[in-house]
Formats: sequence, C-alpha cells, structure tokens
Amino acid sequence: MNICVFLSAAELDDRYTRPAREFAKLLGKGGHTLVWGGSDVGLMKVVADGVQEAGGRLVGVSVQFLAAKAREGVDEMVIAGDLAERKRLLLEKSDAVVVMVGGTGTLDEATEILELKKHGHTDKPVVLLNTAGFYDGLKEQFRRMEDEGFLPRPLTDLVFFAEEPVGALAYLEESRGVA
Repeated sequence: MNICVFLSAAELDDRYTRPAREFAKLLGKGGHTLVWGGSDVGLMKVVADGVQEAGGRLVGVSVQFLAAKAREGVDEMVIAGDLAERKRLLLEKSDAVVVMVGGTGTLDEATEILELKKHGHTDKPVVLLNTAGFYDGLKEQFRRMEDEGFLPRPLTDLVFFAEEPVGALAYLEESRGVA
C-alpha cells in the first residue's frame, strides 16, 4: 500500500517522535511505501528514517520553495510548483492517508482529504493518529459538526481516530484488504 502521511517538519520531543518512529517501522516492515512531503527535517525525517530502516520505500513530494530541504536517496522525489499541486500529487500517489501531529499545513492537508471524502471524490481510508491526545480538540469539533448537521455523512465514514500506531496501520490494512 502507498500510505500518505501528513505531518510536521518541526523538531519535536519524544512524546511525538517515538510514536511516529513506531508507525514508520510498522509501515516499512509491512512492505508499504511512505508517500510524504519529502523533507529531511523534523518529524518528516524521523518517519522517513524509520520507514527506510525497516525496508519500506520512500516517495517524496516536495515543493519548489522547500526543495533545498528535500531528502536525498529516496525511491522517487517529485518537486511540485506550489502547495496545491503538492497536495494533489500526494493524494494521487497514495492509497490511504494518515494524519500525524502538525501545524497549519498539516491541518490544511487533513481537511482537504476529508472534504474530498465528504463529497464522495475519494474513498481512501483516513486515519488521524491522535498521539498524546494532540487531536482531542479536533475530534470534539468534528463530533459537534456531525451532531449539529454540518456533515452529510457519518464522521466514522470520513475518518478513524487511532490512539496508537499499531491501530492506525491495522485500520488501513483492514480497510484496503491487505494482510
């Protein structure tokens, strides 16, 4: 499976890097391919390192203004002209999506895939990996959107919240019929 991971390029502490590294190792050992923003810094580097060390493939999609931070030695690297093209390419190259901790860019990417799912433009499984309760507030907001009629589909049709890396990958593999 080609698994797109949206996540931060920031340098973060162990409560975020440990689960990210764990997920990366599971992904690589499972024979999956990481599709990610291509950066070789911060949490993006942690995940790419873990996947590569575990024998997985790396497909990066960077953007022109971040090309200097792009990881070398990957299986495939594409440099998009802008962020919109980058998001489109990341989604085109993936079978499933995992959203890890991140800032506004990660939130933008997450809401775009959920909007596409909401309108039936994709059926890719989406997991929010809720490391250290990072997305508790977002989960509450999504439930409120559902309860108050803002979502035309059940929240469970749009996204799966996983508390641990093993649950995130298990959900994706089950959703895609991969054993």
